[in-house]
Amino acid sequence: MADEPMDPKGTLVRRPLRVVLLAYDGMNLLDLAGPLQALNTANRSAPSGEPARYEMIVASGKGGAVVTSAGLPVVTVAVSSLADTPIDTLVAPGGCVGEEYEVAPALSEFIAERAGTVRRLCSVCTGAFLLAAAGQLDGRRVATHWAWLAKLKQRHPMLDVDPDSIFIRDGHLWTSAGVSSGIDLTLALIEQDYGPRVAIDAARQMVVFMKRAGGQSQFSVPLAAQTCDHAFVELHAWMAANLPTDLSVDRLAERAGMAPRTFARVYAAKVGRTPAKTVELMRLEAACRSLEETDLPLKSIAVQSGYGDEQKLRRAFQRQLGTNPTTHRSRFSSHL
Repeated sequence: MADEPMDPKGTLVRRPLRVVLLAYDGMNLLDLAGPLQALNTANRSAPSGEPARYEMIVASGKGGAVVTSAGLPVVTVAVSSLADTPIDTLVAPGGCVGEEYEVAPALSEFIAERAGTVRRLCSVCTGAFLLAAAGQLDGRRVATHWAWLAKLKQRHPMLDVDPDSIFIRDGHLWTSAGVSSGIDLTLALIEQDYGPRVAIDAARQMVVFMKRAGGQSQFSVPLAAQTCDHAFVELHAWMAANLPTDLSVDRLAERAGMAPRTFARVYAAKVGRTPAKTVELMRLEAACRSLEETDLPLKSIAVQSGYGDEQKLRRAFQRQLGTNPTTHRSRFSSHL
């Protein structure tokens, strides 16, 4: 069941819920557009005759046009115009020009002023720097883009910076990892407000996963595989598409056009792990995704992900995740 939208005083919030997203020159376009699109998609799926679920406002320090890092200008209102406007959820997107995040003082001051009056305070990517500068994250567990973890921790040592999570909820504070994870966070907000069915429908319309595999980790096997030497990119794609088949070193070496010993040595040097380890991680991630996104029985999931039988699937989960498939499904499933 969805949480009832309440303000800090415990009063039920009537629809539509007002979401203010902050904007500034140099911000990431997708940090803003992703959450906006998710909220708008939830509005479009509202039953006929019912009011929109969300009212979205994009605000900046001075108002007018701000230019995103992609070069696309976005029209905004000034934060000063919202002085008497009730806000349900306040979102600080991220992004910057250069190697250091520069806090916009007007936005930091606005966050500090309104933090105690909003039901939820959120950040996307390096927007965590903005919330932290406003004094809202000390002692909190937070997420941000993986490339900015060290800088966030260095600038704000009182933060408990999580290096892995896609997004984190700590009370009324929600922080997310890089760029597209703002969509993951927003879908979770929608689920909290209106239940899993509305959030799942929005995810389907946007052609994204309601919940990512692997317990919402920002480091998936396919993403990590893309960063290795290009010689194995096609091999990794083939492996992911053929998990139920023979993926022994000999078979992979044949596919790569190399002798088994040479393949194993070169692969480990370039990828940083053995071929067998990659296969194991890919199969585990595929099983997680099936558990989270389908209602298939464990036997079918075991076969499709390459484990062969349910017992091997259970052993893999216990060994790698310290849990079992049934518990994982109950914790992360979005399938009704």
